[in-house]
Amino acid sequence: MTKQDVAVVTGGAGFIGSHMVDLLLAQGYQVRVVDNLTGGRESNLAQHKNNKDLSCEWMDIRDLPASSKIFQQAKFVFHFAGVGDIVPSIEKPVEYMSTNVQGTVKVLEAARAASVQKLVYAASSSCYGLADVPTKVDHKINPQYPYALSKYMGEEACFHWQQVYKLPVNSVRIFNAYGTRVRTTGVYGAVFGVFFKQKLAGKPFTVVGDGEQSRDFLYVTDVAKAFLAAADTEHVGQIYNLGAGNPQTINHLVKLLGANDVVYIPKRPGEPDCTWADIAKITTELNWKPQVSFEEGVALMLAEIDNWQDAPLWDQESIKGATKTWFEYLGETQEA
Repeated sequence: MTKQDVAVVTGGAGFIGSHMVDLLLAQGYQVRVVDNLTGGRESNLAQHKNNKDLSCEWMDIRDLPASSKIFQQAKFVFHFAGVGDIVPSIEKPVEYMSTNVQGTVKVLEAARAASVQKLVYAASSSCYGLADVPTKVDHKINPQYPYALSKYMGEEACFHWQQVYKLPVNSVRIFNAYGTRVRTTGVYGAVFGVFFKQKLAGKPFTVVGDGEQSRDFLYVTDVAKAFLAAADTEHVGQIYNLGAGNPQTINHLVKLLGANDVVYIPKRPGEPDCTWADIAKITTELNWKPQVSFEEGVALMLAEIDNWQDAPLWDQESIKGATKTWFEYLGETQEA
C-alpha cells in the first residue's frame, strides 16, 4: 500500500462511515467522502479538517454521474450511504427504495466507470428477518419491512453488477454496530441514543419487552477494520456476516449504563428475540476478529455521554406514538 492509494467512502460523515475514514487515513490512504449530511455530520470529521489526504463532496448519491471525478483512480469504494430506521421506512417506502436501491446503482456505475479494484457494500442483517441463530450467510432471506428489503435489493444490485459488468464486489451484512458518533436524530431508533439521553435527563430507561432479548453488538472500530479486510483481500463476490458472535442482553446494557430506573414497553412485531452472527466465514477467510469487548465499548461511549445532550428525549407515550405505524403494519395491535 502506497500513499497514493485512493479510497471513496459514501456516507463518510455518518456513524460507521466516519470511523472508516479514520482508519483509512491512519493507514495512509487518500480518502474522498460523499455524503448529503442527512444522517451524517461534518463534526464527525472535524479532527481531519486540515488533513490534505481528505476531501469531501456534500451531495446525494442519487445525483452521482457515472463519470464522477470523485471515483476516478480509486482503488476501493466503501458504500455506507443510505437511509436507515424501521418506522420511517414503513411510512416512506419510496424514499428508501430510491436512496438504498437506485442510489446504490449510481454508486455502482461510478465505480464501474472508474474501474475500481473492489467495492464493499454495507449490507444489513435485517434481510434475514426472524432468523435462526447463530445466523449463517446462507440463511433464507425474509425482510420484514421496507428498510430491510431496500438494503437487500441494494446488495443484489451489487452482485448483479459483478455478474454482468465484472465489477469486483464483496458485501458485509452488519448486525448491531454501536460506538461513539452513533446517530442521534429525531427518529425513535437506536437503543444507545435513547438510553443515553434518558440517563442524562435522570429519566427511566424504556426497555422493550422484558429486556432479555439479545443483540450481537460490535464496536464500530471493529466494523471499520472488517470492511478494510473485505476490500484488501483476493476474495471476490463474497457475503460476510459481521458481529461479535457474542450476543448481549438489553438488561445487561442497562446495568452497564447504570439506569436511573426502568419502565417496560410492549414488545414489537418483526423484532427478533436474538440477533447472533455466525462469524466463522469472516474470521477464517479475512483473518479478522473482534477486538473491543462489549464492556470496553460501552465505557468508551459513556466517556462521551455529553455528546447526547441534544438527542431527543423519549418516554412511554412518545414512543407509543412514534411506533404506532410499526404495530399497524407489522401485524399486531399496540396495547393501550
